[in-house]
Formats: sequence, structure tokens, C-alpha cells
Amino acid sequence: TATTGETFTQESLRGEPSLVFFGFTNCPDVCPTTLAETTMWKEQLGLTPQDLRVIFVTVDPERDTLDMVRGYLTGWDREIIGLVGDEEQTEAAKSAFGVFSEKVGEGEYYTVNHTALVFLIDANGTFQGTIAYEEPTESALAKIRRLVAG
Repeated sequence: TATTGETFTQESLRGEPSLVFFGFTNCPDVCPTTLAETTMWKEQLGLTPQDLRVIFVTVDPERDTLDMVRGYLTGWDREIIGLVGDEEQTEAAKSAFGVFSEKVGEGEYYTVNHTALVFLIDANGTFQGTIAYEEPTESALAKIRRLVAG
């Protein structure tokens, strides 16, 4: 389910180019950094949600509710689409993108190790590449320009 209230499927990736990122709301470093970067990239390129969507998929369905994800993403950009599924749906999404994640620790203070890539998806819903965690800004912007121009 998307934070917009709709059911999100593979077909939903069609329409606008997208940056897709997997993470979780209790992430101490990778997720906040990546969300700040995606927001900055869009601003620097002057892109609207119609030009480029940012999609955040939780890898922590045990803890992350739709309301939690919606509130978390609002801190960066109200236009970011958050996706929350049950365990089976989360595993299917991770598998489709080749994403790894694993719960580390016990109790309520566990963390989740996860793939830290931003996936570039064109307007046809086709994978076009990745942006690495903390990739230099100019390189990331060049990749996004090519994606949006595509």
C-alpha cells in the first residue's frame, strides 16, 4: 500500500521516471542521508513529482506502519511515495529489485541492515541503473538527467 492510499504494483512504476529506495523509519544513517540527497537532487534539477517520483519502500514491515512511513517521509518531501506491505509483499518487492535486508538485534531496538542503493526506473517501469550511497553529487545528477531525458 502506498502512503497515497492506493495499492502499488509493478505496473504503478510506469508513467514517470522514479528513484526507488529501500529502507526503514528507525534507520540511524543511510536512510535519512539518502532521503536528504534525493530531495536535494530534485531541487537542484528543478524537478516536479511529474518529472521524477521518489519512492521509499520499507524493509521493516514488522514496525513500519503506513502512518509511520507517511510521517517519516514528510520530514523530507511531502511528495515522496512510501510503500508498506506485509512480510510476503516486502519480500516480493525486495526480490524484484535484488535487495538484501536482515534484522539485527532483539527487542524493540533492533536495526535492519539493507541494500543502500537508489534504483533508477524509467517512465516505462524499466530498470536503468543505480546511484550508490553517498555517490558524488555531480555523478548522481548526471544519472538523473539522463533518466528524466530518456
